[in-house]
Amino acid sequence: MKQTLGLAILAIFATGIAHADTLRMAVTTSFHNSGLAEVLLPEIKDDLGLEVQLLVVGTGQALKLGQAGDVDAILVHSRASEEAFVADGYGTHRREIMYNDFVLIGPAVDPAGIQGAAEVTDALSAIAAGEASFVSRGDDSGTHKKEVSLWTGAGLDPDSFGPWYRAVGSGMGAALNTASGLDAYIMSDRASWLNFGNKGDLALLFAGDPVLFNQYAFLPVDPARHPHVKAELVNKLEGWLTSPRAAALIDGYMIDGETLFVFNAK
Repeated sequence: MKQTLGLAILAIFATGIAHADTLRMAVTTSFHNSGLAEVLLPEIKDDLGLEVQLLVVGTGQALKLGQAGDVDAILVHSRASEEAFVADGYGTHRREIMYNDFVLIGPAVDPAGIQGAAEVTDALSAIAAGEASFVSRGDDSGTHKKEVSLWTGAGLDPDSFGPWYRAVGSGMGAALNTASGLDAYIMSDRASWLNFGNKGDLALLFAGDPVLFNQYAFLPVDPARHPHVKAELVNKLEGWLTSPRAAALIDGYMIDGETLFVFNAK
């Protein structure tokens, strides 16, 4: 079932301060599934006295929440859509915070033979040629948008694919669970994959192509369009997210010795 704004998951942290300042931020499921929010939000509370309420949705839905003024800021990972959001007057600016990369996951036996591919387009072409089971987010998220662009770059059209291609219309964690159950290929951000507990017989099979770079950016909703947004609190949050304090926490967040994100705010 496809996500809708009405089904957005509201994750509320830092409820211990009765009179704490609060703001609402829409974030991607990939960010939430990485576990990084559980590291950052308590520290934001301690440092700023700020309670951040997260609406966890795909990038497309996060942008719609920002356009409607239903959140004060968004943290997403689809540059073209982010730039359009700002250009159309919904956001004041786009500020890069951190990055990781996308990876191709699949059955450890690798029936499509993608492990030796030179480029991601070669890997996807091999999956399509063999009609190997592939799970797509199918939810207009940043990950889904990237996946579609990669199929297009390989000269392929997902709309023409047969039943081997399953668009599930769900977040990153749910899509990974589906891939695990079906023993299928899937594209994931590295952080969600590393934090995913139900790997089954899946393995990371392809990574390293520069086109798989995955940048996350912070966008304040423009108070000129939505005067009720908490611009002053958003500025405080942005200052914290781009500070050495945040850099240390982001760069220091690891699972099994692997770094999940790299801070690159300027």
